[in-house]
Amino acid sequence: MDKKQPPTHSGFRPAVNLLLVAAVVILVAVPLVMRAGSSFGGSDNAAVQEIGAIDPSVKPWFTPLWTPPGTEVESFLFSLQAALGAGFIGYFFGYKRGRVDREHPTGRKTDRDDTPE
Repeated sequence: MDKKQPPTHSGFRPAVNLLLVAAVVILVAVPLVMRAGSSFGGSDNAAVQEIGAIDPSVKPWFTPLWTPPGTEVESFLFSLQAALGAGFIGYFFGYKRGRVDREHPTGRKTDRDDTPE
């Protein structure tokens, strides 16, 4: 019985992944550098101000452990967190897809096989 060997990668994949990560970081950092004097306000600050306008007696439950030096840094960290989360989710689904493909090299796993032979 002749089994098909899984395709091998030529070694360029880590370089491509690093280039993609670098591109994401650059795409996030460039607007922050170009608009250095701008104010990037978050929804947390807007909510605190709105709640304070409605009921001034409401006090925050806690204070942050560290306050970023500017709103630009806060936005950058939020964007970086979102990018890392999206990368993790993409890696997870890609890993699961590759695992299924390795376990069933002739095609997708199905509960029933309706294809004629």
